[in-house]
Amino acid sequence: MVLPLMPKATAVWLVENTALTFDQIADYTGMHELEVQAIADGEVAVGIVGVNPTTSGQLTVEEIARCEADPSLRLKMTKTDIPLPKARSKGARYTPVSKRQDRPDAINWILKHHNELTDAQISRLLGTTKATIASVRDRTHWNATNIKPQNPVTLGLCSEADLEKAVVLAQRRVSNAIKAEERKKRREAREALAAQQAVDGNSASSDAAPDSAPSA
Repeated sequence: MVLPLMPKATAVWLVENTALTFDQIADYTGMHELEVQAIADGEVAVGIVGVNPTTSGQLTVEEIARCEADPSLRLKMTKTDIPLPKARSKGARYTPVSKRQDRPDAINWILKHHNELTDAQISRLLGTTKATIASVRDRTHWNATNIKPQNPVTLGLCSEADLEKAVVLAQRRVSNAIKAEERKKRREAREALAAQQAVDGNSASSDAAPDSAPSA
């Protein structure tokens, strides 16, 4: 079965922008119906930007309307010449020369939609350098005026699974950092309270002590 490019991101877009049933979306994207329902409930694919399959020519607006009118129908993918990204073997990422010029656009897209990713993560994901990432971020790249954000999965620079994994790890790191900061603040608050109580206790003890009477 041929699946759309970026199945999960496509499912996110279909859930948010169409009246298709979970079953129809699951059938088209190759996902389980319960997983599509979880996307609708905000439990799955958090942080994933939806991808419109009609803009990439994989699905037509008419086809979506046809299936919205009858839940028993199934979406039929439009033939497309867009090459699907292939899973790579372990090891250093190699980017074809023809794709390297797309890296700045991919970097720009990630910085715009997933700024929680570290430069190291972006570097590993796209096979680029931190210097290039920095130049795109501060617009000092030699071709800055022509850089436009484009999804790296659509460009074939990484797989959807790799991108999703990086986003999940980044969000987990941010969440852990927030929790650590909250724990630190609570600990400091407890220590400050304990110190203040100690001061107040010493002050109360001093006030309650009777004055020494002079010797007769």
